Amino acid sequence: MRKTDRYPVEGSNSLWQIYRTVSRWKGMKNFIWIQIARYSASLHFKNWIYRRMLGMKVGQDTAFGLMVMVDVFFPEKITIGENSIVGYNTTILAHEYLIKEYRLGDVHIGSNVLIGANCTILPGVTIGDGAIIGAGTVVHKNVAAGSFVAGNPLQVIRE
Repeated sequence: MRKTDRYPVEGSNSLWQIYRTVSRWKGMKNFIWIQIARYSASLHFKNWIYRRMLGMKVGQDTAFGLMVMVDVFFPEKITIGENSIVGYNTTILAHEYLIKEYRLGDVHIGSNVLIGANCTILPGVTIGDGAIIGAGTVVHKNVAAGSFVAGNPLQVIRE
C-alpha cells in the first residue's frame, strides 16, 4: 500500500488552505520551471531543471517524455533511478488535498523502469527496479520489481 503522512484540517477544505503548507512563491517558481521542462525537447535540459531547480533526485540516463507533469508543490519528494523512462503526459504526484485532510508521500521509482504514456503516479508509491507500467495506468499502490502492471484500477499482468 501507499505510504503517506496525513494532516487533518479544520474549516474549509484543505486546498483552500494550501499556502499554510507550501509557499506561494515556491509554487509559482516550480510551476514556471515545470512548464519549461514539459515543452523542452532536450532530455539533458529537463534533467537539469528537475535536479537543480526542483530538487528531484533523478538518475543518470533517465528520460522524461514531452508534457510530463511532476508535483508542483513537493517535487523534492520524487526520486527516480537510472535509465528509466517516464512516458508522454504522465503525472507524478507527491501530495493529495482532500476535504478534511491533506496527504504527503515520497514517490520512489526504481532504475530501468518504463512508465507508459498518460499514467498517474499517486503519492507514497514505490515502483521497483525493472517494472513496466502500461499506458494510462493509475498507480495507486506499490509495484514490485520486475513486474508488468496496467489499467485503472491497476492490475498485475505479469510478476
